[in-house]
Amino acid sequence: MMTRKILPFAAAVLLAACAQNNYTEQSEWPQAQEIDDFAADGRLAVKIEEKGSYANFDWRYQGQMQTVDVNTPLGNTVGRLCQDSLGVLAVDAKGRVYQAQNAAELSSSLLGFELPLQYLHLWASGKRAAGEPYQILADGRLQQSGWNIRRSVGEQNEAKILFLENSKLSIRLVFDDWDKLPKSERKMQCAERSGAEQP
Repeated sequence: MMTRKILPFAAAVLLAACAQNNYTEQSEWPQAQEIDDFAADGRLAVKIEEKGSYANFDWRYQGQMQTVDVNTPLGNTVGRLCQDSLGVLAVDAKGRVYQAQNAAELSSSLLGFELPLQYLHLWASGKRAAGEPYQILADGRLQQSGWNIRRSVGEQNEAKILFLENSKLSIRLVFDDWDKLPKSERKMQCAERSGAEQP
């Protein structure tokens, strides 16, 4: 489970990756228009009430559909979240499929913490959600939808670190790769939807 105590070596690797690179902190958050399709992967660290957990992720955003696969450091599947125009699906490690309109509910059930999937692709791309109240804090962080968001970028303005924090938890995504995808590869619906169960 994601909520198990973080492995010391995994934490050390994650912190070392952050410390050894000279990234630029983003301080401007323009309103999102259209987000480029992308495929990204990296490492995910979560801290809830002084307890930490760690995983790897593979993330694809393709317009109306996006998927986030979460795996343990040893490669075992924790689960998949998939969002399309019909709602959100969760697939657990045993292949059972559940659906809901609310990404927060499903991610909490599957992963043990809330992952703000509805806005995550915007914040990772350096944008703020249109029509949602927001504030830019003095240190350049974006405050929106109950989260404080900090983003560090590489030379091509690609996401390198995305840090999310609210009153309950903090989530750090460290990106190893970020690649644009052609729109011709877009899929409109989660493949698992036909076998989904109601929660």
